[in-house]
Amino acid sequence: MPLFGSYEKAGSGIAKNAPPKKPFFRFWEILGRKFWKLMELNMMMCLTLIPLVLAALSIFYLAESYTTLSLIIAAVMVVIFAVIFGPSMAAVAKILRYFTLEKPCFLFDMFIKTFKSSFKMACPLGLIDLLVATSVASGFYVYPRLISAMEANGEEGTGFYYVLFVLTISIAIVITLMSFYGYLIIVSTELNFKQILKDSLALSIMALKTNVITLVLSAVIMGIFIGLTLYFPFIMLFVWFFMPTAYVGFLIVFNCYPVIQKTIFDPYYSQRGELSPEMGFAETSGENVFEDQGGKEAPIEPKKKGKNGNIVS
Repeated sequence: MPLFGSYEKAGSGIAKNAPPKKPFFRFWEILGRKFWKLMELNMMMCLTLIPLVLAALSIFYLAESYTTLSLIIAAVMVVIFAVIFGPSMAAVAKILRYFTLEKPCFLFDMFIKTFKSSFKMACPLGLIDLLVATSVASGFYVYPRLISAMEANGEEGTGFYYVLFVLTISIAIVITLMSFYGYLIIVSTELNFKQILKDSLALSIMALKTNVITLVLSAVIMGIFIGLTLYFPFIMLFVWFFMPTAYVGFLIVFNCYPVIQKTIFDPYYSQRGELSPEMGFAETSGENVFEDQGGKEAPIEPKKKGKNGNIVS
């Protein structure tokens, strides 16, 4: 007997005009169907970290004997990573967008094509993200230590550094929320770079509730994996190769792409009296040769078998 029931019994199918499922249930349904694809995508994302790995290895193994050479190799590898980071994120965003819209796609083929087509816009956006991330990380490291040292020595003026620290956190949050939309806008529109930044900032504020929920959920998931890595480093370093980055990315795109669709695409096509391509990709023009009978067909019961194995009508 099958573990999850009989596969010989056919239901009535899915009605073409059936009401859409709630986002919560739709998210888990897509996640279940794309679970292995997301794992493949996570591995592809890890491949973009190879330059950083090579930079670390060059410093670790060559710095003592060949200091100058190791620094040159490390610098070149870091620059390569910085250049490919943005286009790689744009390619991942497009694949996750297709998953969200439940469109078919070939992962590697789409990744390569999108990497090339989005390079001009995504590369500078990636450089900005990395520059801000580096600055924020430096602020998180420096300001608390300056404040602690000043308080320990009884010095005044710590309030100024508290303000800078809060400002650093605020900038980090804003840039993170903008990145939720920046790469999606690049792969979904043909806007110029200035407009992409402007719209990303606007959407990060307009959909604040959605963005905060998405940010908190993403932080919790990544925090759990980081915490597990501290306790089980060798096991989790292997796990990170397969998850959770792509899964968190899917959560972000699933929550944020409808905001782009609602605020950018729908008004534009509504003014033109047209159906948004994102909503009508499965529609056909003209008269259909066959009519979709999903939801109308009578369920087909499997034929019963007798004791001797013969089919009984």
